[in-house]
Amino acid sequence: MPDGVRGALVQRVSARTDGPLDVTWLAAGTPRLPLGRIRLHREPSSLAGWDVTAHLGLATSEVHLASWPAAPDDWPRLIHPTVHEVLGLCAALTVATTALDLSNRLAEV
Repeated sequence: MPDGVRGALVQRVSARTDGPLDVTWLAAGTPRLPLGRIRLHREPSSLAGWDVTAHLGLATSEVHLASWPAAPDDWPRLIHPTVHEVLGLCAALTVATTALDLSNRLAEV
């Protein structure tokens, strides 16, 4: 990672297992992750390959999502299924929350 970078923000994950994982760099001073967003961090492993971690932004905090210690050089393929599934779950929860909020507003009328 470049100097002054805290990690990479996942922008998009292809539905194909061999598809792209699009990210943008996050500056070191970037505030907490927004709800449903994933930040990846990688550093060289003491054994071989890369130590990769993922954090997930929740409504009030940021949580450790997963770790892949000593991941091989093709680590994006390794983490792809987890990141894809979590982003899909977050999108579904956002839709469900919006529908529930709308339902509650309609019930108040």
